[in-house]
Order: sequence, then C-alpha cells, then structure tokens
Amino acid sequence: QQRDKLRQYQKRLSLSLERERALARQLLKDGKKEKALLLLKKKRYQEQLLDKTENQISNLERMVQDIEFTQIEMKVIEGLKIGNECLNKMHQVMSIEEVERIIGETQDAVEYQRQIDELLAGSLTEEDEDAILEELNAITQEQLELPEVPSEPLPEKIPEVSPIKNRPKPELVAAS
Repeated sequence: QQRDKLRQYQKRLSLSLERERALARQLLKDGKKEKALLLLKKKRYQEQLLDKTENQISNLERMVQDIEFTQIEMKVIEGLKIGNECLNKMHQVMSIEEVERIIGETQDAVEYQRQIDELLAGSLTEEDEDAILEELNAITQEQLELPEVPSEPLPEKIPEVSPIKNRPKPELVAAS
C-alpha cells in the first residue's frame, strides 16, 4: 500500500514539475526573471524529492521481496520439522533391534525351507554331481568337434579364369 501511495505521489510531483517548468518559461518571456528563478529552485527541490521517493520505493520493493522469501523459508522449515517428527515416530515404531530380529527370522525361515526342499527332492551326493559334470563335459566336446580335413594335397596352381564371361578354362573344368 505504501509503495502504491508513493507511486501516486511521484505522478503528482511529475505533473507539478511540468507545470512549473512551463510557468517558468512564461515568466521569463514576461521578463519576471526573479519569479522564474524562485520557481526553478522550487522545481529543483521537488526533483530531489522525486529521487528520494524513487529510493524509498526501491527499498520497499526490496523489503517485500525479502518478506516473501522469508515466508518461503518458513514453509521449508515447517516442512522439515514435520518430516523430522514423522521420522522420529517411525523410529519409535521400528527399532534397530526389531529390524535385526525380523531379518534373523527371515534367514532362519529360508534355511528351514531349503532343508525341506532337500529332503523332498532327495539331494544329490558329491559323486552324483561329479558324474553330471563329466556328462556335461562330454556333451560340450561333441558340440566342439570339427569337420574332417581332406588328406589330399592342395593344388599348387590356382585355376585361371577365362576372360570370356569369367568362365574357367575347359581343361581345368574337366580336371575338377
């Protein structure tokens, strides 16, 4: 509100300055130099007031921005406070000892289930596992066998290609 009042005051001063400048010109034309000088001094004083008003408006706007930012900070702090209270309540409900107890019970249950699964499935002995690994190696070796290599020696001369339509020469075709 104060900022708006200062803006209105600035408008009034600006209009007054324009009127006084025009009046000073008129007084100079009429030959009333002393009155024109007095009017210009008054105008100068009002211009200084206008500058002071601008500084005050600037200070008010800065203060408004600071207040708005402080309000945001207060909301952030309030949010942090509520979050901290929630965390403390959760810590009261779930203590470290309770979490460790639950994890221990879960591990015990998993171990117990594994033992039941071994009994029901009839677990393999070490000899069975060795036999399975040997069979796996044998299957892997079968898949890796390479095709047989021909025992005949390779020809020393590379067959030449005939310039007519890239066909091999007839004597080489018969030898193949």
